[in-house]
Amino acid sequence: MKFATTAMALVLSASAVFADDKVTIEFAYPYSHLFDVTYEAMMPAFHAAHPNIDVKFRATYESYEDGTNTVLREAVSGNLPDVSMQGLNRQQILVDKGIAKSLEPFIAKEADFAKDGYHEAMLSLSTFDNKVHGLPFSVSLPVGYYNMDILEAGGIEQLPTTWDEVIAACETMKANGVDNPIFWGWNITGNWFMQALMWSQDKAIVEDAAVTLDSPEALNALKQMQAIFDKCEMQNLEWKAALSSFSAGEIGMMFWSTSALGAVERSQGDFEMVTGPFPGMGETPKGLPAGGNAALLTSTSDDPKVQDAAWTWLKFITSGEGAAEVAKTTGYMPPNKAANEVILADFYQQNPNKQTAVDQLPLLRDWLAYPGDNGLAITQVIYDSIERIVTKDATDMEDLQQEMVDEVNDLLGNS
Repeated sequence: MKFATTAMALVLSASAVFADDKVTIEFAYPYSHLFDVTYEAMMPAFHAAHPNIDVKFRATYESYEDGTNTVLREAVSGNLPDVSMQGLNRQQILVDKGIAKSLEPFIAKEADFAKDGYHEAMLSLSTFDNKVHGLPFSVSLPVGYYNMDILEAGGIEQLPTTWDEVIAACETMKANGVDNPIFWGWNITGNWFMQALMWSQDKAIVEDAAVTLDSPEALNALKQMQAIFDKCEMQNLEWKAALSSFSAGEIGMMFWSTSALGAVERSQGDFEMVTGPFPGMGETPKGLPAGGNAALLTSTSDDPKVQDAAWTWLKFITSGEGAAEVAKTTGYMPPNKAANEVILADFYQQNPNKQTAVDQLPLLRDWLAYPGDNGLAITQVIYDSIERIVTKDATDMEDLQQEMVDEVNDLLGNS
């Protein structure tokens, strides 16, 4: 009896120590419809490896812009999460404002950091002033999603490789009774498709801290969008509704990020769906912007245990094991060498729809943020201008281009 009492006392004592050692960190990320399943898949392995760390998930960000705005507000109120996922093109402003902390002190303590898959090409995506401030979590590229049942019903057997071929396919589908043949993701976060058309012509939308909306390439991009929207008679759908409509088998072609592939496949109706490379403006694109996000350390805690726990979580989700779940549950590519070359060695062969984006990796270019404190406002100007093309409120692209240039210059203080 005495032995049993002593044993019980030891168990209770150990439990008390374990409870005292328990550390809670807070984490926030965007796009619940894409990533909820990813983090659910990660958590068992993380808890098994780190039972003393409790990860508290905050409400998800609606978009990358929402994520940046939220963190900027939380920095003022002193309510930042310990780790925040931010779009690759939104890291700079958080670094400049001192919100995203340098990871160099933590990396310096890691004996085998490079062996864990963190090679220079990956780290460069989140390196500012020669210091790593984030670890990229996922990389995406724009691709085409095709309902082959609808295409083949119209006699379309080859996937289009140019926007002219896309428009021709739209006309064929319309003649075959398809009400909405296309969704083209103009309203995706960060003016990503505008930048895709610019990079297709090998033109950056930002050069030497200037926004190049006054360039011939920008005008070409606006005219290309107008041709797609008008000739395909594209409906002005909110992007979540568009993804649902495509999954339900109601849209013939959808151009969007590869990131949504997992979500589309999980909700897909009874039809054959294949992905294809992003079409070009008369030829193969010369470049495409890298989408995706990175994990940033935004903790304001002075407690070394909290900081170490935040680093442990940040490193785990971007490591080979954690990053592999990105590819398995979404259409993103994990920018981690160990995940892609070791853990996922056979994965892409078995999942050809996810191979499409990997095949486009040689086209990878920067997803650019606009300079200055009004970068988010510039994003909104471009968004609003493109929506005017969709709704046919703007019909003269030269005039629209000049209006965009004037508004952006005002926000940059160049007027």
